[in-house]
Amino acid sequence: MSKLTIEDLEVRGRRVLVRVDFNVPLKEGRVADDTRLRATLPTLRLLLERGARVILMSHLGRPKGKPSPEFSLKPCAEALAGLLGRPVLFAADCVGPEAEAKAAALRDGEVLLLENLRFHPEEEANDPEFARKLARLGELYVNDAFGTAHRAHASTEGVTRFFGRCAAGLLMKKELDYLGGALENPRRPFVAVLGGAKISGKIDVIARLLPRVERILVGGGMAFTFYKAAGLETGSSLVEEDRVELARRLTAEAGEKLMLPPDVVVTDLLDLKAGRVGALRAVAATEIPAGWAGVDIGPQSVERFGAVLREAKTVLWNGPMGVFEIEPAARGTLGIARALAEATARGATTIVGGGDSAAALERAGLAAKVSHVSTGGGASLEFLEGKVLPGVAALTDR
Repeated sequence: MSKLTIEDLEVRGRRVLVRVDFNVPLKEGRVADDTRLRATLPTLRLLLERGARVILMSHLGRPKGKPSPEFSLKPCAEALAGLLGRPVLFAADCVGPEAEAKAAALRDGEVLLLENLRFHPEEEANDPEFARKLARLGELYVNDAFGTAHRAHASTEGVTRFFGRCAAGLLMKKELDYLGGALENPRRPFVAVLGGAKISGKIDVIARLLPRVERILVGGGMAFTFYKAAGLETGSSLVEEDRVELARRLTAEAGEKLMLPPDVVVTDLLDLKAGRVGALRAVAATEIPAGWAGVDIGPQSVERFGAVLREAKTVLWNGPMGVFEIEPAARGTLGIARALAEATARGATTIVGGGDSAAALERAGLAAKVSHVSTGGGASLEFLEGKVLPGVAALTDR
């Protein structure tokens, strides 16, 4: 870590303003999945053990810059209190007299959660005056919200200009250590597994990983653009016609490093809105029937990809192998999830880049069986592309 972390701060008796990512699903006024809350516990417990006065701020959903009761963070205060085993105070706004009074009244070891930042349009606009109002609440700043680090918002970038010391939380540090370690100093063989719908979203990742990895295993919808580039029939599968030439160039550049699925599962009916597929069958990649759409990698692909993963010492996975939201088309993605868990058990470092891959791991009950599951799908992708994350760049250098 080239940035300060909370372990470098003297926090006792001081108000610490912490950006967290509590963008969690709510159901009937309660937190439906507390994964993101639990991810912040190491940071919060360290601050509380050291006698800090903790002020938490987050966004939730897309309230479009105005107060919306269905996007209130109040249920998060109640859920967090249960996880911490102590009261969590709540302020009905993130700036203004009430927030300032409650922050000023905090005692050592107390926690205050502010209302949704995105109830104010100034948050996403990175408005300097709004950032100044947030900064008034604390004496030190900590960013533990990796999932929003790729956004230059008032609470992630603007606010740092009003603090002398801005540090990464333990979750932020963990994310950067795992992702940075994989890119800069991986144990080898280093294998990347890339999926998802479109090649266009992964071009920069492929280009950056190619010189660093021994193998790139490609699945998901993006595989069909590569098939098309190889002159294969793709039926009614998703193909990005304007990326076919690029796929051809990448294939030539990668050589044997790039591994496409040898077989795929196809269907005669795909209704994404209804979450429904028709008849399914596994066919060789060279035998996709006209009018049929590919929805998953086939059993032979799961076996062949698994054999590569069994030999790997570092694995990075980003993107599902098919339309995993529909149960019959989830087998390939779940097969890769199991292969990652097995690789981890054999001592490999396995990193899952958030988003749909993380959701698939959760569904398989294997999230605890890999080395690291990123809390930021978009942020992890931009980090892997080599882009500067504004929320990280704004932190104080060591």
